[in-house]
Amino acid sequence: MSNEYPSAVVFGCSGLALTDEEKSFFERVNPLGFILFSRNIATPEQLKTLVQSLRETVDRADAPILIDQEGGRVSRLKPSHWPKYPPARTFGDMPEQAAGLRLTYGTARLIGRDLRELGITVDCAPVLDVPVEGSNETVLGDRTFSLNPQATGPLGKAVCDGLLDEGVLPVIKHMPGHGRAVVDSHFELPEVTADLETLKQTDFVPFKYLADAPWGMTAHVMYTAIDAHKPASLSTKVIQDIIRDEIGFKGFLICDDLSMKALSGTLSDLTSEALAVGCDAVLHCNGDMDEMELIASAIEPLSSRAMERFVRGQEMVQAAREQAVAFDYDAARARLPEMTA
Repeated sequence: MSNEYPSAVVFGCSGLALTDEEKSFFERVNPLGFILFSRNIATPEQLKTLVQSLRETVDRADAPILIDQEGGRVSRLKPSHWPKYPPARTFGDMPEQAAGLRLTYGTARLIGRDLRELGITVDCAPVLDVPVEGSNETVLGDRTFSLNPQATGPLGKAVCDGLLDEGVLPVIKHMPGHGRAVVDSHFELPEVTADLETLKQTDFVPFKYLADAPWGMTAHVMYTAIDAHKPASLSTKVIQDIIRDEIGFKGFLICDDLSMKALSGTLSDLTSEALAVGCDAVLHCNGDMDEMELIASAIEPLSSRAMERFVRGQEMVQAAREQAVAFDYDAARARLPEMTA
């Protein structure tokens, strides 16, 4: 394996501190970055130490550290150490669009500041999926902004802008749209049977609006009108024809967690297939060492094209940080109680 670029994978870890086995594994495999979950979080000081330890294993001070901090029920950082943030639907339901956009941006600034102070540099948000009648409320529900695709894009952009202004990369998800799924892709493969024209007019709309976002994440969903044999994360037709060409997404594309039950096959085969069809990197979240070894057996360094997209994201966040306007954090924080009541 070439050592020119890091390996095209983001891994989780098992607990509050790295084990010796994890340190040795990460040093050997050199993953692009790491993702954190509630099992990894106790206090701010503990978390800062873990973040530093993860970066030390790959000897890269700028190695991406990811987290799902959407607000609402998908919040890895929780009270009492961190504020309670509202879910996306709170903003989508606001009667005045301008107020909703301002509050969305302000809340994203607060979240971004929390993350930046911990050394976390990538937030897997916003959710741009547009739910429909009969879709799985347990998976998405109030994690989505609106049933209106035209409203979702601007609200998602406000999140991206707020995070970028704090020096945190947003990840738009789940491309090209998870809103029609009626089952949970953590446990089984959703099939979406809507025709392509309907998908273009609804599901794809928010992603097109944010086609220049720095990072995106694929959906483990099968779209029968596009590819009746492969879920999006493993489909050349979805990734190249739809995400890259139809939607026009320019950013760094990471697949959703390979350990989710929507995908079938060995983890080594899934790793090879996801990279072959056009994912820039793969994601594995649960910290299971045996599973991570299987992925490591098939992983490759980032491609030159993937590295270009990764560097573009780094340049975007640097430029946004340098140009960010002054922000009243205290005033924004004072509005949180009424939005989370």
